[in-house]
Amino acid sequence: MPSESTVVIAPPDLLPRLVDRLRSQEGGDLTSCPDTDIAAAIERVLEIKPDRVALERLFAATSRGAALLSRLKADPALAHAEFRIVSHDSDYWRVSPRRPAPSDAMPPAVPQPVTSDAPPLDQHGTRRAARVWIQDGVEVLVDGSPARLVDLSAVGGQVLSSAVLKPNQRVRVSMVDGRVTLRCQATIIWARFELSHGEPGARYRAGLEFSGADTDGVAEYARRHQKKN
Repeated sequence: MPSESTVVIAPPDLLPRLVDRLRSQEGGDLTSCPDTDIAAAIERVLEIKPDRVALERLFAATSRGAALLSRLKADPALAHAEFRIVSHDSDYWRVSPRRPAPSDAMPPAVPQPVTSDAPPLDQHGTRRAARVWIQDGVEVLVDGSPARLVDLSAVGGQVLSSAVLKPNQRVRVSMVDGRVTLRCQATIIWARFELSHGEPGARYRAGLEFSGADTDGVAEYARRHQKKN
């Protein structure tokens, strides 16, 4: 019977001690990955497809650790794996349970361009307002941090942000251009962690639902910045 495999992800200075302790307690094949290179750690985990992924407790408590854990849990290739939070300085460990991703339960609406002859919205189902693809380079502020605006409707939008965004998080959104300044509250409906090819660092893609927005102003802002076909 093959031995179980474990990938351990931890700060470089804690890895040797943690690997030695896990090997003495549980045995099996252990592979270590420093937390300084998240992309390489993800690649290694997906290559090995281990029985267990163990994150050092202090790293798992950071936003980077939480985002990595969410990313790995959401990958179908790791559906069989157990995820553990382990301590480098004690015997403490716990299993981190899986939860359905919000994007699985409610996938983001597919953006649709707005034209003068656009058909009326479907009142029975899938979309509350038509969504507009936004041209590259348009940024909004989400809780004061810049985020690229991907699509926009009168009731919500999709953004890409280097700042951490989490489902159910309440945020402040500001949309500013040469004509208007629009501000409103929003709720993060869904969010996922991504590694962008060709761009440094990681990012969060998130869907926003506005609250108290100037719907006419937002719709006009979307038209001004609509991506040209």
